[in-house]
Amino acid sequence: MTTPIVYSVPGMDEVQVHSNRRYRSDTDSSLLLDAYEPPGLSRSERRPVVLLVHGGVAPGVLAKDWPLFQTWGRLLAASGFVGITFNHRLGFPKANLVQAGADVRAAIAHARDNAEALHVDRDRVCLLGFSAGGPLLGAGLGPDTEFVRCMLAFYAFLDIRHSPLHTDEGPPEFLRQYSPAAFYGEPGATVPPIFVARAGLDVAPLNAVIDQFAAAALAANAPLTLMNHPQGKHGFDALNDDDRSREIIRAAIAFMHTHLEV
Repeated sequence: MTTPIVYSVPGMDEVQVHSNRRYRSDTDSSLLLDAYEPPGLSRSERRPVVLLVHGGVAPGVLAKDWPLFQTWGRLLAASGFVGITFNHRLGFPKANLVQAGADVRAAIAHARDNAEALHVDRDRVCLLGFSAGGPLLGAGLGPDTEFVRCMLAFYAFLDIRHSPLHTDEGPPEFLRQYSPAAFYGEPGATVPPIFVARAGLDVAPLNAVIDQFAAAALAANAPLTLMNHPQGKHGFDALNDDDRSREIIRAAIAFMHTHLEV
C-alpha cells in the first residue's frame, strides 16, 4: 500500500533501521526483513519485538517496502518496541499457507536468535496480522510459543475453516492450524490476549468471520479487545484519515505496552 498510516508520534524520524536482513538462507533472496529500533539504545538493552504480518500479495511484490509497513515500523520503534517488517510468501489469489507459515516461524526465530544484534527481548514477542495475514497468527499459537505475549489483528481473517478462498490449501485439520478461532477450547492450547480492529465498511464475509471470532473468544471467556471503525474501509489505518482511525491505532500501541510490559 502506497499510503502511510494516519497516526504518528514524536521520534519516528530518529529510529534506527536495519534493512534487508536475510532471515532464511534456504529460499529465494526476497525473503528479507527490516528491523526498526528505538534510537539511542545501549549495547545491553533489550526491547519487546512486534512482527508485522502482511496479507496476500502477487508474486514479486515486496510488502515490507510499502509506506504502510515502513510507518508502522517507525511508530513501533518510537513507541519503545523493536518493530520488524518482512516479506513472506503469502500469495494472492492462492494463499500458499505452508510456505508462508514457515516464513513467519522463520522470521520469529531470526528475531529471537539474533536478540543481541537486534536489541530484542526474546521472551516478549507480539504478532500483528493484517488482512489475509490473519491466518498466519496461527504460527504463534502452536506448542512452545509461550514467548508470544499478545497478538493484534487489523481487518484480518481469523478463521478459514469454511473459507472458499482456502479450501484448496489442505484438509480441514490443516485449515484449523491457520484459524486462530479454532484454538479457543482446544485441549492444551492457550490464546494470548488479542486486539482485533474491525473496519465497519469492509466486505461482509470478512466482517462475518471477525464477528464469529469475537463470539468464540467471548464464549471461552478469553481476553479480547475489539474496536470497530464504523466508517472504516479495509486498510483504514492508512485510508481513513480521521480521529477514529487514530484512536484505534493509539489503543493498539497501548495494548502492546500493557501486555509486553514496556
